[in-house]
Amino acid sequence: MAAEADTHLQSRLGRSRTAALYRLLDKKARRLGWGLVDQAVSSLTNFAIVLYVARSVDAAQFGAFSLAYTTYGFLLSASRGLASGPLQVRFSGKDVSVWRRATRDCTGNAAVSGVIAGLGALATAMALHGTARMAFIALGLMLPGLLLQDSWRYAFFTLGRGSQAFLNDFIWALALLPALAALRVTHSHQVFWFVLVWGAAANVAAVAGMWQARVIPNPAQAWAWVRQHGDLGARYLAEYTFINGASQLRTYAVGIIVGLAAVGYLQAANTLMGPFMVIYLAMTLVTVPEAVRALHRSQRSLRLFCMFPSAALAVIGLAWGVFLLVALPRGFGAWLLGSIWKPAYPLVLPMMITVIWLCISAGATTGLHALGAAPRSLRASLIVSVLSIGGSLAGSFAAGVSGAVWGVAIGTWVGVLVWWWEMSAALRELNAPRRARGRHRRGGRLNPSREMGDVRTYRHRDVGKYGHPDGLGGG
Repeated sequence: MAAEADTHLQSRLGRSRTAALYRLLDKKARRLGWGLVDQAVSSLTNFAIVLYVARSVDAAQFGAFSLAYTTYGFLLSASRGLASGPLQVRFSGKDVSVWRRATRDCTGNAAVSGVIAGLGALATAMALHGTARMAFIALGLMLPGLLLQDSWRYAFFTLGRGSQAFLNDFIWALALLPALAALRVTHSHQVFWFVLVWGAAANVAAVAGMWQARVIPNPAQAWAWVRQHGDLGARYLAEYTFINGASQLRTYAVGIIVGLAAVGYLQAANTLMGPFMVIYLAMTLVTVPEAVRALHRSQRSLRLFCMFPSAALAVIGLAWGVFLLVALPRGFGAWLLGSIWKPAYPLVLPMMITVIWLCISAGATTGLHALGAAPRSLRASLIVSVLSIGGSLAGSFAAGVSGAVWGVAIGTWVGVLVWWWEMSAALRELNAPRRARGRHRRGGRLNPSREMGDVRTYRHRDVGKYGHPDGLGGG
């Protein structure tokens, strides 16, 4: 009788564990699903404006638009590093009241960053001429709303409400459609108007984000946010600046060495990778908060979780690259990009290889951010940025724009090794205090300053203002 009771109890426990696992996987699947849907809308909004401009202007004007667009990407990543990055690491899984207080300051920081960046873009425009000047003027006017809108997306995913991020991006898309139709009707095919209507639609969504979150950004706390989270934010800012600054410098270098039309070809090749980047960026929206939750369970859970995005993204990236290589010469390229597809086609293979290496690095990048190991992720990004810039410059001089892309592919391959080595080292250092405590209990001597190493940098300083204690991996 007792044996039957034990068997029954074990069966119930097994079913309970299985049910809990299914519930956990279901939640993760839903959050990932919203990430994919949201990023699809966000990327398609940007893809639509890039495609419309590519089909409406010549290569030189498209190159001017591309300079403004890549500048926006650089500034967006810098804002994410300073504001959205610390929010995701430290406030994933927190209750709504804590999240609102943190989001108020985070979005205030993003808005102030947008104003400063906008003034910088306007100043840059004064040093330019022609279509490039007009593109940067429009960008400078729209940057505050562009950066604020993006911060709402990351804030909603931090809370685990990807549906709200999707709604905000959908509002942007709805606002953009009639604006593009108006440009078509009025035959306004100047770069200034393309950038202006695209940014104005984002500003509409930025205002809508306040209503969705029931939060008003607090610009007065922008510097307080930096002070409170500077241990992460400053390093993430530098990290994203290195990565995207390297991309920006590569684009400028191609324009200077090869010509402005080559920048247009490079942007066209990037546009061809756009559908895959929807999936890649969707993963990055979701993976850091999920990795933080995995770390709360165990380090083994974190390590296993980080392998998943790398493997999945690499396979999908390979499949998309092969599809482009086959489909573009069979009419897909002309339908999508017009005559620009032909000079862009030789760039697809090296760009596909670059993307695959980038995907393999994605899991390690996610793990380092979840650990809060900002010094290590900063070091890895610096090394990879230097390698990619060097490869791009050497390739540009040797073989033009095609050589530039092959140079980046080689640098990114080395970067895979760098990122995963830093991830493994971060986990080893995280375990060092535990091993030291074990030796101490056995009578061994403990040197705290030596045994802790850089682990203190993974500890999150007290953020009691927002209502949660200091803790590893965000609390």
